[in-house]
Amino acid sequence: MARERREKKSDRQQGELSENVVKIKRCSAVVKGGRRFSFAALVVVGDNKGKVGQGYGKANEVPPSVEKARKAAMRNMVAVPMNGSTIPHTVKGRFGGAEVILVPAAPGTGVIAGAAVKAVCESAGIHDILTKSFGSTNPVPLVKATIEALKKLRTKSDIERLRGVTLS
Repeated sequence: MARERREKKSDRQQGELSENVVKIKRCSAVVKGGRRFSFAALVVVGDNKGKVGQGYGKANEVPPSVEKARKAAMRNMVAVPMNGSTIPHTVKGRFGGAEVILVPAAPGTGVIAGAAVKAVCESAGIHDILTKSFGSTNPVPLVKATIEALKKLRTKSDIERLRGVTLS
């Protein structure tokens, strides 16, 4: 059981992008000759300057699954509005059975989050944030819920432009 739930965390620099392997799952299928194993990898990629993406890849070996997930993460990059080293406002994200609340924090607070949410926030370049997750503890929906929350962020200038007013 412990082998099936292996977690591997590694940071690799890909040019200016950092890659973080959040979870590697081993799956088995019973076939005529015994068991056939395959692997699924969840990878978060970010530039530490406000862009982050997640990818999920499956293959018969670990390295190809991580490579597929990395390529998918690079295709799914989203821009994250920043307010210094934190986010502009409190936001809630939901995906499947997972719900994540992200709250801006004062400088020096750090990233207060679980492993999956922390990987996304650090890859995006957020250094000060408070988070709380509800529901599922599965890293796949937690990462997707965090990305959904980050997509909902708006800066003060964006809101002024959309509403056509000046905020104080």
